[in-house]
Amino acid sequence: MSSSAISANELLLVLGAMGVVGIIGGWFSEKLKVPDVVIYLLLGILAGPLFFNIIDVESFPVVNEIILSFGSAFVLYEGGREIKLRVLNQIKITVGLLATLGVFISMVVVAIGMVFVFKLPFSICLLMGAIIASTDPASLIPIFNQVAIRNKLKQTIISESAFNDATGAILVTSLLATILTGSFTPTKSLIQLIMMAGVGIVVGAVVSLTGEALSSDKQYGIFREFGPIISVLTVIFAYELAERLHGSGYMAVFIAGLISGNKKQFGLWAPEENFVSAVHFRENISTLSRMAIFLVLGTHVDMQALLKYGLKSFIIVLVLMFIARPLVVLICALPDKKAQWKKREIFFMMWVRETGVIPAALSGLVVSMRITGYEIISSVVFMTLLITLLLQASTTKWMAKKLKVLETPST
Repeated sequence: MSSSAISANELLLVLGAMGVVGIIGGWFSEKLKVPDVVIYLLLGILAGPLFFNIIDVESFPVVNEIILSFGSAFVLYEGGREIKLRVLNQIKITVGLLATLGVFISMVVVAIGMVFVFKLPFSICLLMGAIIASTDPASLIPIFNQVAIRNKLKQTIISESAFNDATGAILVTSLLATILTGSFTPTKSLIQLIMMAGVGIVVGAVVSLTGEALSSDKQYGIFREFGPIISVLTVIFAYELAERLHGSGYMAVFIAGLISGNKKQFGLWAPEENFVSAVHFRENISTLSRMAIFLVLGTHVDMQALLKYGLKSFIIVLVLMFIARPLVVLICALPDKKAQWKKREIFFMMWVRETGVIPAALSGLVVSMRITGYEIISSVVFMTLLITLLLQASTTKWMAKKLKVLETPST
């Protein structure tokens, strides 16, 4: 056999192993009542080169990039679909501030903590802060499907997580560009951020509206039977076109998901049978994406770096959870008089800030690029994922009961 054939066979075995390990992880997740991403992360470590060496994606860098890029893009697309524009209109000030100013505040607070704890250059510390500044719709949405949180509060947290994922991804992309060129200027970075977001919004809207129109029940919906496949193509083309036009692919797929999830307000709809099949199809793709991303991230974990930087990483997580997050919620939620937030709702928002897929994918990209301080970044991200998912995700229902923010017949 040729070397390319051997490589292809090895890749098929690696992908097959990822599927088997992922299915086992999903089964354990249901039995243990633990967020599946935590199980995938731990199994990725066990199946990676560090222990049993069943999965070694680093031997296939292109596949590694595809998993991290497409997987995170599709999860972000699904996050956009979860946002309802009618509810969003009531809480738009809070969500807008949380997803923009809130990300900046988290990034800066974490960066300051990184400077004091790790003594790294400020640009690298800002990159670290930007990576873990966003919350995770892929973790929050399944939890809120099981826990009946008040709708306004639920939509706020989900909307924030979807919007701030896009903001965080754009910030990371912008900071990486400035770090790699060796010149970091805040003004230039801000302009670049605005340009990337603008291009992403336009591209995402155009691609999504085109795809939804062609798969709708209208006269021009000639591809309505291919709706599930078109949803995947929408993610691919929105991401790639935006990137090629020097915009944000992550913002593009998020906007595409937002339009797709609210297509009825744009006068578009899909036949019932096609709509149902598309939902199941996307759920499976989203599950595969989460599974692949966290397994890959687990295989990238450097245990020596984690042991070396574990305590300091834990300190950064505490800074994020108990300094940055409360500060963000207070600054961004209190000015919104229209939302009329109660104290218990404010406290609940402070507690719910799981870190997940997008930070994991961004961390994986940084590690694969071997940016200065990548070992520290990997350690901090892994610690953040583990603590926020194990501690906060598993106590969401308990906290909701304590703060009395569960949906009731009277509310």
